[in-house]
Amino acid sequence: MKLNLTEIRKHVNDEASAYLLLEQLRWPNGPVCPHCDHGKAYFLNPANGTSRKTNRGTSSQRRVWKCAKCRKQFSVITGTVMHGTKVSIEIWLMVMVQMCSAKNGISAREIERMHGVTPETAWFMLHRLREAMKRDPLVGLLSGTVVSDETWIGGNPKNRHANQRQGVQGSTEKTPVLSLVNVETGEIRSQVLPTVNARSLRKAISEQVDMEQSILHTDAATYYLSVGQEFPKHESVNHSVGEYVRDGVSTNRAEGFFAQLKRSINGTHHHVSVEHLPRYLAEFDFRYSTCKMQDSERLQMMVNQTAGRRLSYKPLTEK
Repeated sequence: MKLNLTEIRKHVNDEASAYLLLEQLRWPNGPVCPHCDHGKAYFLNPANGTSRKTNRGTSSQRRVWKCAKCRKQFSVITGTVMHGTKVSIEIWLMVMVQMCSAKNGISAREIERMHGVTPETAWFMLHRLREAMKRDPLVGLLSGTVVSDETWIGGNPKNRHANQRQGVQGSTEKTPVLSLVNVETGEIRSQVLPTVNARSLRKAISEQVDMEQSILHTDAATYYLSVGQEFPKHESVNHSVGEYVRDGVSTNRAEGFFAQLKRSINGTHHHVSVEHLPRYLAEFDFRYSTCKMQDSERLQMMVNQTAGRRLSYKPLTEK
């Protein structure tokens, strides 16, 4: 199904039709119980034929199913990042489309203005969808030709107000980020590093790359020398002498990703806190790794990854 905002408005007339559309996306072969993974369930028709009462005393058009095996009730959002939401499914679908199609991302303030939700709700929705964009932790290691490069995200204390610069002179307070790009598949994996040195790079690379079956491409930074010896082949380019591409060796893929990431943070989000930066990296990794897909394919992939990734507001906002 090819979906954009116009198509969603054509398919969705009320909340029940929004649930039906989400069911078609998540369960193309019929409902699957999120409690026991059984593939047979019965639809529970509302007593009045259209809606059912909620615990808050309001009415809801939520489509409810009952598992034929464990006998538990569920809906298409049970156990997903949308679990327990009070926001309409129509808005969720539209925000999903926007997240998947906006190359620079979309800010919570834009979602607030477009869909009439509160700033806190918009912010929470986007973080829940970023959780769905995270790479599956069980996915295999990268192999082949892998580009490794690092950058720093954050502002400089000299740009602060004078009364906020005390005690931070000489410190950039920037956060190091490492990105690994598979040249053959185009997949990218980014993560925040505590610091940039040979030990931290070796640990991060070994967790994501099959070093025995890969070729490493980097710049000429000396902290890559030791980890490069663990690869069958390690090639680098020396930026300090103006060398950026040599016989197919380059870090341009990672640097292009960093340029897009920083433009988006500065132009769309304006500020990203250190504690939430990993989730933003997951969002941009997701779009970069699927850049050859159509927007509707990317949306389908996101919907497929919503299950089992519940994210509550309290732990998200706790320091």
